[in-house]
Amino acid sequence: MIKLNKGILLEYALSLPPLALVFDFNPQSLSRTRTINLRTGSAPGTIRGYDFTLPTETPRVAQGATAEPEKLDLTILLDATDRMNDGDDIASSLGVEPEMATLRSMVEPKTQGPAGLQVLASLGAGSPRAFQRAEHASVLLFIWGTHVLPVFLTSVRFEEKAHLPSLIPYRAEATLSMQVIEGNNPFYLVEQVRLLAMSAVNLAQTVAGSASFSFSFGVSI
Repeated sequence: MIKLNKGILLEYALSLPPLALVFDFNPQSLSRTRTINLRTGSAPGTIRGYDFTLPTETPRVAQGATAEPEKLDLTILLDATDRMNDGDDIASSLGVEPEMATLRSMVEPKTQGPAGLQVLASLGAGSPRAFQRAEHASVLLFIWGTHVLPVFLTSVRFEEKAHLPSLIPYRAEATLSMQVIEGNNPFYLVEQVRLLAMSAVNLAQTVAGSASFSFSFGVSI
């Protein structure tokens, strides 16, 4: 039996209701995408401006490129079967609707209330279908393993797999799309330090492997 690690989505705010979701997470279902956009026109790094010879010229070349925030896509399984078999009354009557409602609430517009408390915009006068001037998206922490990333949940899609006699789903797949919130927040900075550290480990492995290859090549001759 394969043991799945836990993943967590946690709203980084004082919210009503508090929004947090813990789920079994299979790392094989995670994809990470980062893209570079090349500008055209009169930007300094375009057309012939892309020409370079020395490493000191690359900052000029890079003026014609912009990096998009990293995007994450994953599919998680929401399953109340085990809890139902254990006699859990909530799971037996509501299946995975509480988990699905939590994810839906994470993408709903929020408004700021007294003492910084955030509530769904649909509970007030704001429109729940589009972000108005006084509304904002939830800032979430996506936690898996030793990674903690601040993200916006940009898309949620459910595929209900099995239902109770009441037609309430007790097993569903949720496909989530997230955008990393980059900047000087501590969570992103820690991830960048990790990025540099892992790159250094890779460099050390590459150098060690090259030395070993060179030695073996010399011996074979």
